[in-house]
Amino acid sequence: MHLLTNYSDLLQKTLDHYRERVDFLSIRLEAIQSTDIVLRNRRVEALGERLSIGGQVRACHRGGWGFASFNSLETLADHVEYAISAARAVGTETTQLAPVEPVQAQCGPLVTGVDPQTVPLAEKKALCEHYQEVLQSVSDKISTTTVRYGDAAHRVILATSEGTWIDQSWVDMEMRFSATATGNGMVQVGRETTGSRRDFRDLQGLDAQVRGAAERAVQALSLPKVKGGVYRVVIDPILTGLFVHEAFGHLSEADMLYENPDMLEVMTLGRRFGPPELQIFDGAALPGHRGSYAYDDEGVPATVTQLITDGVLTARLHSRETAGKLGEAPTGNARCLSYHYPPLVRMTNTWIGPGTASLADLLAALGDGIYARNWLGGMTNGEMFTFTAGEAWRVRKGQLAEPVRDVTLTGNVFHTLAQIEAIGNDLAWDESGGCGKGGQNGLPVGCGGPSLLIRDVVIGGD
Repeated sequence: MHLLTNYSDLLQKTLDHYRERVDFLSIRLEAIQSTDIVLRNRRVEALGERLSIGGQVRACHRGGWGFASFNSLETLADHVEYAISAARAVGTETTQLAPVEPVQAQCGPLVTGVDPQTVPLAEKKALCEHYQEVLQSVSDKISTTTVRYGDAAHRVILATSEGTWIDQSWVDMEMRFSATATGNGMVQVGRETTGSRRDFRDLQGLDAQVRGAAERAVQALSLPKVKGGVYRVVIDPILTGLFVHEAFGHLSEADMLYENPDMLEVMTLGRRFGPPELQIFDGAALPGHRGSYAYDDEGVPATVTQLITDGVLTARLHSRETAGKLGEAPTGNARCLSYHYPPLVRMTNTWIGPGTASLADLLAALGDGIYARNWLGGMTNGEMFTFTAGEAWRVRKGQLAEPVRDVTLTGNVFHTLAQIEAIGNDLAWDESGGCGKGGQNGLPVGCGGPSLLIRDVVIGGD
């Protein structure tokens, strides 16, 4: 992306001029070229391309932070002054940033196929219209369909008072599909999502996946509700990825812990959370996923962090500040959605490692219970979670029996981790994630895992 030119001397002179006034100073410049398309019931609700260029300044003094964002380099000095003044006004303690080696690097973009920036807007719109027709063609019971497309090419320049200078680029793509079916006095919804950082062609040829969303919505109109109760359950890799991200991953973000002594005590390193076979990871150094990058927004190299090792909590996710305050190593998890926001501790790619059991083994071990696949929605509140499966079946004598609807899984994350009985060997990834935290919603992440057999899961229903 041939943007952000003639900035080097200005950034260096600014850092040299102001570095002695604070403990830490960083300047982050960003250019974002994006496309957004929304079709609803064959009508175009949004269609456009945007270019956004701006930057941010972060200053830290005696533990206090100042932040400012801007859209013109001509105002850089004013915003540096503002950030420094804010940091000095609130700083009353000691700055504790885990040390990192200064780095000079140029990285990305990591596109391995067709770059969406080379694809005409008309071709992207035609792809959306095609998927809209696929959804509409399933049944006359489909009352509403929605297709969303988005791509964004980022280029980020990060320079710090410690000598770090990073020029990093990436491209992100996402599509979302939904179909609403009505009949028999009911309304049912089917959804599918997908994303990629590698190849525009990853978004093509998805007819079967898209059609499946509409078919599930129609089929659910005639399915019986599951009877509410406590079940042994097998969940598929998509639900496993959602569970490990939403229910466990956020609790591993150290900025949620060091200001909450009670939760920090719960998330004590060395505490057992699951069976010896349980391994949980997070890391941007895993290549090819939507949460992957070379350096975070503080210039810390990406890592792979094993959060749970053999069922025991062994690490947390950190920014430089949380690592410094807790006396641990930074993990490269400080991320911001764009230059408008300061970095927060955020997950990247989060997954449960595979076990040895096949899906058939898991269902046989389940015997009688519920098999749940895909996701329809969900929410978390601290330790508690509620997820609705996209489709589900009763399992009888280890075999799939009748399909059922409205399967909502509820529980406490720590209790649920402890109730994992077996772990599948079918690790798979969901690249559709857009994580929200602190008002920064839609940050790309990857989620993954194998199928899991879990006992004593509360499922709502009739």
